[in-house]
Amino acid sequence: MSRKLRMGMVGGGAGSFIGDVHRKAAAIDGMIELVCGAFSSSVEKSIDSGIALNLDKSRCYGTFEEMILKEKNLPEDVRMDFVAIVTPNHMHFPPAKLALENGFHVVCDKPITLTLEEAEALQSVVETRGKLFALTHNYTGNSMVKQAKAMVAKGEIGVVRKIQAQYLQGWLSTSVEKTEQKQAAWRVDPKKSGIGGALGDIGTHAENLIEYITGLKIEEIAADLGRFGEGRVLDDDGNMLIRMENGAKGTISISQIALGEENNLGIRVYGTKGSLEWYQENPNELITRWLDEPKKIYTPNGNGLHDEALEVCRIPAGHPEGYLEAFATIYKNFAMHLTAINNKETIEKIDYPTVEDGIRGMKFIYAAVESDKNNAAWVKIDQK
Repeated sequence: MSRKLRMGMVGGGAGSFIGDVHRKAAAIDGMIELVCGAFSSSVEKSIDSGIALNLDKSRCYGTFEEMILKEKNLPEDVRMDFVAIVTPNHMHFPPAKLALENGFHVVCDKPITLTLEEAEALQSVVETRGKLFALTHNYTGNSMVKQAKAMVAKGEIGVVRKIQAQYLQGWLSTSVEKTEQKQAAWRVDPKKSGIGGALGDIGTHAENLIEYITGLKIEEIAADLGRFGEGRVLDDDGNMLIRMENGAKGTISISQIALGEENNLGIRVYGTKGSLEWYQENPNELITRWLDEPKKIYTPNGNGLHDEALEVCRIPAGHPEGYLEAFATIYKNFAMHLTAINNKETIEKIDYPTVEDGIRGMKFIYAAVESDKNNAAWVKIDQK
């Protein structure tokens, strides 16, 4: 039996929502254990956070630089195998680059980096060093999303003609960034978030979901972005028209000021034979409609699922699987790939978002911002 993979973490200290999510998701399938971390920019808080997670104090580090360099010098059977980066956007690139350059694989929260230039530089390091890089676009780990992808790939809904995607939240309807809400404060700060606000935070999820399910790239975008919060310079709302590489048309609607919405991510894909509909807030149902057949709803471990979906179903039909399980699928597939490498084995299928998906997300952000600056003019997304 293969050993557990040893994970180090950058960010995710006391009070961090996403750090806790990553730790829980990584642990679900019993393939990964947390062994060390640099959990905060505050040395004291970092060490206290690690101790609270029952880590050995000697492996609770004050900075990510210290963690990476000291872990590198530990015996091979002790040191971490990979680093999970769960920081605000501006702190993705520095630890990812240093980890890769020192021989460690990386799992990183999205968007991949603060800027497109950083993303392209990181891609070069990944390719040069030959290490794995996973990006946690977690919604693609859902079994019904994988069922949708398989159905499109197998031609079951015919040629894709139209796509509608949305990601609607309402948590920034008021100026919560002016209170003690740290999650809001860094997201509205271009120095920490990048040139996209809602675009980077939730828009990239919608973009990634579209391209993952359809297998098609977005070629052009016309974006009308809004900045409704008082004093905000980054977008907190947006509506976009998209053109796909096969000629299909679509729309993306994103918002963090849609009062009353919680986490309303959804997608509809219309083909020549049928259509698909999925919502993150009801993740266990994939709704399909057909030319000459009744509407059909697929559920995890239910009838008619493709192997791609069955592979990620963990519990019997009728038992809900959601956000954490989908997140865990990213970690599981990454862990399976890394374990195969450690065992000098090959793996048939790599099914987790990679640095290339991160580049796509950054190009999407940049094209949308450029379009918005030019009165929603059409902008081509670089396909290189």
